Amino acid sequence: MDKIAGDMTNIPEEDQQRMTKMIEQFQIRDSLRMYNSLVERCFDHCVDSFRRKSLDKQEETCVQRCAEKFLKHSMRVSMRFAELNQGSPTPD
Repeated sequence: MDKIAGDMTNIPEEDQQRMTKMIEQFQIRDSLRMYNSLVERCFDHCVDSFRRKSLDKQEETCVQRCAEKFLKHSMRVSMRFAELNQGSPTPD
């Protein structure tokens, strides 16, 4: 976003504010999509039946591991993307 903000210096203030708001809306939308994807993926993978209104221990453990893996993967992809945007080398 810093790269984008640097390119916005020649744009009128009103347009800069509109673009910033639009970027924020895209970020919120993407966060919600990621969350929904996480919930759907982990639920489909871990919950086998609806025997009770709460998860059993095995399902709960599965959902927790699934969510952790998903979030770690997402964070790693975000970090890698940021590294590539900055042009800095990675340890991988």
